[in-house]
Amino acid sequence: MQPDAPKPLKPLKPLPQLIFLSRWLQLPLYLGLIVAQGVYVIHFTNELWHLVTKATSITEADIMLRVLGLIDVVMIANLLVMVIVGGYETFVSRMGLEGHPDQPEWLSHVNAAVLKVKLATAIITISSIHLLQTFMSAATLDEKTMLWQTIIHMTLVLSALAIASIDRLMPSAPKPAKSH
Repeated sequence: MQPDAPKPLKPLKPLPQLIFLSRWLQLPLYLGLIVAQGVYVIHFTNELWHLVTKATSITEADIMLRVLGLIDVVMIANLLVMVIVGGYETFVSRMGLEGHPDQPEWLSHVNAAVLKVKLATAIITISSIHLLQTFMSAATLDEKTMLWQTIIHMTLVLSALAIASIDRLMPSAPKPAKSH
């Protein structure tokens, strides 16, 4: 038995077509994020160079703070990839990566809700790195700064938990049946 041939697409009326095409207005935003990611690569390279060239003249605590800064840049770059790839795939157009050996594992089941939870998790991770850096530099900071950074971090954690909880409470869309 042959698979069903795809149904011919019915042309959209002008207003729905304009609204549907408006999704492409997001393309310059995603391209801008790619440029921002390039800026982070330059920043990472610069910070790595400083770390390597000063490795013998700085303390272990300074090395750890600089490495945490590098990890922070990597986490932000990962966040950018999730927003660029996941957002484009979810809101603009399919990329046709099915079966591609480099397709990110998470992309096969991404939707707006999954993307929100992944972004919240990434933001908490970035905030955790900043908080660790703050506590490692506690001797040079005032208590008020450390308290506010902790409060902001906990607010991000609670927000992520709320997003994940709401996502679990929302009815999920039925999964399409797999054809054999």
